[in-house]
Amino acid sequence: MTAIALNNLAKSYGRKQILHNLHLSVPAGEFMVVFGLPASGKSVLVRLLTGLEAPDQGNIFLRGTDVTRLSPGERNIGYVPQSFALYPHFTVYQNIAYPLHLARVPKPEVEPEVQRVAGLLGIQSLLDRKPDQLSGGQKQRVAIARGLIKRTDLYVLDDPLVGLDFKLRERLIDDLKRTQAMLNVTFVYTTSDAVESLMLASQIAVLDGGEIIESGSPETLYRSPQHTRTLQSVAFPQANLIDGTLSTQGNRQIIETPAFRAGFSGQPNGPTPQVQIGVRPEQIRIGTAPGRLTCQARVLLREDLGGEEILYLDAQGVQLTTVLRSDDQTQQHVDIDQSVTISMQPQQLIVFQQGRRIGVCTGSE
Repeated sequence: MTAIALNNLAKSYGRKQILHNLHLSVPAGEFMVVFGLPASGKSVLVRLLTGLEAPDQGNIFLRGTDVTRLSPGERNIGYVPQSFALYPHFTVYQNIAYPLHLARVPKPEVEPEVQRVAGLLGIQSLLDRKPDQLSGGQKQRVAIARGLIKRTDLYVLDDPLVGLDFKLRERLIDDLKRTQAMLNVTFVYTTSDAVESLMLASQIAVLDGGEIIESGSPETLYRSPQHTRTLQSVAFPQANLIDGTLSTQGNRQIIETPAFRAGFSGQPNGPTPQVQIGVRPEQIRIGTAPGRLTCQARVLLREDLGGEEILYLDAQGVQLTTVLRSDDQTQQHVDIDQSVTISMQPQQLIVFQQGRRIGVCTGSE
């Protein structure tokens, strides 16, 4: 069953178009993360989905029913906003229970529901406190619990972990994944954080320029992105993009960059010779190996992250980033300003033209 189907949505404010030709399908029971950089249209999409605003064109289907013109209350969506928005004069219990009181749920049924969601998020001991007695992470758990208490099979979470420190976000990410699996419901979660996307999602939809440019499992988008924006965004650290030119020499197609020269396998999608070669940091190795593309580089900077080290390199004027894991004994130690040989598997170098994938490299030339 399809929980959500968005067909050809568009939304403008005055002369500024925010969303256009937006299509998205979310199967029931999925944890769908809508990933987009700031100002990509995530908040507008949430308002359209929850019924707070109407689209200029297109249709919104929930559970197979067209709800485009229905009110928020008629859509039966649980909503967790970006801000805590807790009532300061209410206890935690009262804040969580508030949506049930609005829905006129009988009082005997409220207590077990509050205890259930409080148990899911580990906040049973906080139920008698007021919001000003809570930490930021505790407030966020209360806000999430209040959204999850709604009796529905569909929840929208609008970047609920923004502003929290990394360790706290990690714990809440585990809570959210476990909660979604236990409830067996559909989550639509918006974020501009690539790490959150990869850790949370069963499916990721990439929102860019007001439309969904690509969607799929985190592994698919990570290993086989079809757009440069997906390659760079769904990753940490950010992927490398190398400018190059594509030409035909005899019966071979050749890619030339300032750092290396390689063969090409694929199908160009236009007459322009300009291409970009995408390679993820962990796919660049220090040293040589049979069958790999190699070039010389200078180490500009080292950034120690504990379990791994990020190296910033200059390869013939091309700025590259690579990652060295501390437990990888095959990687040599390097120092700033040291000249090193770097190598890459040609099949891992994805070639893009006008932002879209057209093939891969095939080996040195």
